[in-house]
Amino acid sequence: MNPTPTGTAPAPTATGTPPIPTATGTPLTPVAAAEDLERRLGPVDPADARARDLADAQEVFPQADIDALDSIGLARHYVPAEHGGLLRDYPATAAMIRAVAARDLTAAIAHGKTFLGAVSVWVGGSAEQAARVAERVSAGVPVSWGLTERGHGSDLVAGEVTAYPAGDRVRLDGEKWLINNATRGGLVTVLARTDPAGGPRGFGLYLLDRRSAGDAYRPLPKVRTLGIRGADISGFTLDGVLLDPVADRVGAPGSGLETVMRSLQLTRTLCATLSLGAADHGLAEAAHFATGRRLYGRSLLDLPAASRTLAECYADHLLHEAFATFATRAIHTLPGELGVLAPAVKYLVPVGTEQLLTRLRRLLGARAWLRDVRGTEVAPGAGVFQKIERDHRIVSLFDGNTVVNLNSLVSQFPLLSRAHRTTRPTEEGLLRAAELTAPLPPADPARLRLMPTKGAGLLHDLPAAVTELAELAVQRPGLVPAAASARLLADRVRDLLVDIAGQPIVPPDVPAYAFELARRLTWALAGAAAVRLWLGSHADVTQDTLGPDSLWEDGRWLHAALDRVHTRLTAGHRPTAEEERALEDTYAALTGELLHQSAEFRFPSLLHIRRAEAL
Repeated sequence: MNPTPTGTAPAPTATGTPPIPTATGTPLTPVAAAEDLERRLGPVDPADARARDLADAQEVFPQADIDALDSIGLARHYVPAEHGGLLRDYPATAAMIRAVAARDLTAAIAHGKTFLGAVSVWVGGSAEQAARVAERVSAGVPVSWGLTERGHGSDLVAGEVTAYPAGDRVRLDGEKWLINNATRGGLVTVLARTDPAGGPRGFGLYLLDRRSAGDAYRPLPKVRTLGIRGADISGFTLDGVLLDPVADRVGAPGSGLETVMRSLQLTRTLCATLSLGAADHGLAEAAHFATGRRLYGRSLLDLPAASRTLAECYADHLLHEAFATFATRAIHTLPGELGVLAPAVKYLVPVGTEQLLTRLRRLLGARAWLRDVRGTEVAPGAGVFQKIERDHRIVSLFDGNTVVNLNSLVSQFPLLSRAHRTTRPTEEGLLRAAELTAPLPPADPARLRLMPTKGAGLLHDLPAAVTELAELAVQRPGLVPAAASARLLADRVRDLLVDIAGQPIVPPDVPAYAFELARRLTWALAGAAAVRLWLGSHADVTQDTLGPDSLWEDGRWLHAALDRVHTRLTAGHRPTAEEERALEDTYAALTGELLHQSAEFRFPSLLHIRRAEAL
């Protein structure tokens, strides 16, 4: 990633290099943010790709890539504008992280971890703490998040690291393990037990500056991992680290777990962008391979099964993008519903991307496992795929694994059941989240809630959205297949809510079937988000913003996305012969558009985002 200077230089960052620009008080759009980052990093250099592959094989930290990202001031987009940074629009920051992940997931995770480490201060810290962290982050100092422990994993309530009074100070002791940036991090936010009895109010969150911790903070050896081999995945021990019990405590006494849980609503939502970037890269490799590969005397794409596989993977990706985009915009417009949206997105998008990459690996066959072969006559389009798939497998473990996120949804079943006994009108915030060209209000972390007391707005809205789509289909016959699929979704979601209402929940003895209901709930939410997103944005498609037209016209991407929802939402789902004929046309159009986007060096996306090679 070699930064390429372009345009008029804005004010330098703390590292002395111009940051990604933004007009004062005006957020960048996701398209502009991603393209400006692409322009500054420049086209992918084959020599850099080879060096990156070698570093991965040797498990070396990607320092050159991190330096390139620091040099363009990316870290300032992790700092909210009210604290002196450039984060005014979460979708724009997400688009930049996605663009980095589409180049190399290891670099995206290593650099983006700073946002995860700092976010608790944005959510629950004092103004003084926020200013302190903002200054260090803007200067390129990595921040780590010390949550998990060797014997407890995601069970944060069982944490054994302690923060007990020691005179006029508080003393931290214990070990955190499987921590990203534990060795490189200059700042660390640490979750620690403040009450020997533990419990929801028995933990505090502390801001630790390693400059003052000295030898009392000791990094643990790097943990060797299957993917992101060069990342700083390790841990640390605390042996009598002394902190100020007020100035270094994030939030009120006993609020550590609550601050972490509210912060996770933001980080889980943004983790989906890592998966989108990995899928961007994987689909580009598969498209390149498919256009050059010949079998049995004809192109691979002439084989119906291969073409359909590629199209369905692309449809999965567009569904993931629609859901993640809606949820990211909801940070600004529906923060009170992130309690249900964030775990649903964090489950569905990484798991769905794992399945997508598995299908693409089978499409590439043995070439998917080879290295150093891209661009040769033997296997165009292959060579780096095995690294993409390896690296991405860890994303589903970040910020709560799949079981943790499903369990979060299960715990909300009683609330959802009560909230959905009656209908309620669609909120303005939901409509704004689905209108991709609409400006967003400032994000307010104080409005985050642990539980969505009104239920899931997307599910309340679905019947109205289906009616709206059906009315459009009367005037536009091309929308009929998508409208029919949306109507089927509404029927199945109604049945799902009945099943959820009938499921007794007695934590911690949660029955296995409850997790299956939670899994189905994530797909229901994704389908509802896709319907509302298309309705809110289809009229604004232009060459420079949303697009391409061939995806949005007649609801093509929506039709395909809903088909992918139905295959997961209902076991044994099979379209009728008439529905299958319509799907064949839809998937053929998607295949063509994917290949067109790839050939023009654009992201495989609902948005019109160009890669550096096209800028």
